[in-house]
Amino acid sequence: MGKNWTMDRRSFVIGAGAASVAPSLAWARSAVEVPSLQPLVASGELPPLSGRLPLEPLVVDLPSKGREPGRHGGRIRTLIGKKKAIRYAVVWGYARLVGYNDEFELQPDLLKAVEVENGAVFTLTLRKGHKWSDGAPFTSEDFRYWWEDVANNSDLSPSGPPAFLLVDGEAPTVTFPDATTVRYAWSAPNPLLLSELARARPPFLYRPAHYLKPFHTSYGDAGKIAKLVEHKQMRSWAQLHNSLDNMYKNDNPELPTLQPWRNVTKGKALRYIMERNPFYHRVDQAGRQLPYIDAIEMTVSNNGLAAAKANAGEVDLQARGLSFSDAAILKAGEDKGDYRLLLWPEGVAAHIALYPNLNTNDPVWRKLMRDARFRQALSLGVDRKLINETLYFGMAKPYGNAAIAASPLHDPDHAAAYTDYDPEAANKLLDDAGLAKRDHAGVRLLPDGRPLELVIETAGERKEEVDALQLITETWRELGIKLLVRPTDRDILRNRTYAGETVMTVWSGWDNGVPTPDANPAELAPTQQDMLCWPGWGQHHQTKGEKGSAPDMGSAQRLLTLYNDWLHAASTEQRTEIWTEMLSIHAEEQFVIGVVCEAPQPVVASKRLVNVPERALYGWDPGAHFGVHRIDEWWFNDA
Repeated sequence: MGKNWTMDRRSFVIGAGAASVAPSLAWARSAVEVPSLQPLVASGELPPLSGRLPLEPLVVDLPSKGREPGRHGGRIRTLIGKKKAIRYAVVWGYARLVGYNDEFELQPDLLKAVEVENGAVFTLTLRKGHKWSDGAPFTSEDFRYWWEDVANNSDLSPSGPPAFLLVDGEAPTVTFPDATTVRYAWSAPNPLLLSELARARPPFLYRPAHYLKPFHTSYGDAGKIAKLVEHKQMRSWAQLHNSLDNMYKNDNPELPTLQPWRNVTKGKALRYIMERNPFYHRVDQAGRQLPYIDAIEMTVSNNGLAAAKANAGEVDLQARGLSFSDAAILKAGEDKGDYRLLLWPEGVAAHIALYPNLNTNDPVWRKLMRDARFRQALSLGVDRKLINETLYFGMAKPYGNAAIAASPLHDPDHAAAYTDYDPEAANKLLDDAGLAKRDHAGVRLLPDGRPLELVIETAGERKEEVDALQLITETWRELGIKLLVRPTDRDILRNRTYAGETVMTVWSGWDNGVPTPDANPAELAPTQQDMLCWPGWGQHHQTKGEKGSAPDMGSAQRLLTLYNDWLHAASTEQRTEIWTEMLSIHAEEQFVIGVVCEAPQPVVASKRLVNVPERALYGWDPGAHFGVHRIDEWWFNDA
């Protein structure tokens, strides 16, 4: 795991003199034009490479990373389950102001450097001459426009600036000293900023001002805007502006981007083409502009067909829609499909996790779910080794929901807490929790006399979830618990849980299974409604008390206090102590009951693709799926 940038030092700089920036301009003397762009350069539609790159591009030393310098050309074919999944081009492209490398170290990317003073003043330095995908300059004006005209415009952003930019309710003072400098300043440290910039779904503190200004009432022609609002059948100019301003959704081909590929497909289609951004800011040391790959072709297809289509050789890169149960057929088809099957361990805290709903409406179940003995008994009643051997051939780890081994915060005792299959200890805990009475069939009785029939609701998107629940059904039956599985739709499951209508759900564990002390621990405290174990408490925190209910359990209250302490901690050492206590509380309380972790995620990659790592973590945050592994550095050996 990489180093953590300590926020208690008076000043530090990320990027200045960093190894990722070439110490000389040797690359410029041997600059190589992208073959597919040569006709556009020759016709004058595009400037030559020297006119498209920043004056100081990010120069990637591939050999120092153990990677092969490549050549241009080719198209990556991949499948997506629905049209909105074209946003994954933004996720995988992973062009960020500041981003993680594959060692999970923060580095400047779009930015030349970041200087941090006392953890409270952040000076962002842009690359001179950097351009948007349409050739317009990328400058501090794009940051100013977003901050003053979007984030602080009540029509466009009714809720105001995003929460991570508020420190104890204080918005930053944002200044723009020159075209390549942006400064955010608070009176107290903001430990969230850098990690937020590196997320799979980044906050985008900038916008292409030159493109969006004509649709903003402060800049555009009012008559033209009104006519366009009517033509598009929009309610207001704000709705029009927001519909065009979809940096993450990636569904407006006219919106300039800084990503390695740009969407060029208009409207609804079955196949979306992402073409290379001719003004992308990265080059290799030989003077070749990245990305090496000319385009990404994203075809809409049923996720259930992903394995069969991969087996038939219809994709060059695929992970979405594939599960470990597909591994055997995918392995058998490697030669026929001309691909390699890679098995990357997942970066989430638990591949499968059970979420007792501590905010369920049913008062009897709610009291039971808040009893740590009941949650601990459920965990002890899961035969994780059997599940691992049966479903994953022993390739996963039979641990709970905790920081995984790649994290500097990993503690084997946390991972192993209440994970040994121990029916005797589980039965005693259930008896002690007031569930000693059973009916004639041996099913325990709830305090109100109802049989202990525990319904676990699932989105039904992963076959191994259902398979694992079937195995858990058998071992819980021995404890006198009747498990019932209710498949439903993802959105329905979440809405039912938010409304308190579920008793327990199944999902994956925390997104960030490889946290550093400076990573945001919001997932570990009741801060968000979408945490399925305490949606009502999370909603209360998110809405500042307007909705939901405040936590009334000591351990949950302690987690909230610790989270607030983390936000105000002055050093990485303090944040380490806070993270450790939060992880310890979860290990003891079993708020989220992990079943297995580091399960292998099948990744199908064409045999012609070079620089695809044989083994790598596959995660959302941090990770961005393929993002931290720099898909823009991959290339086809027959291009």
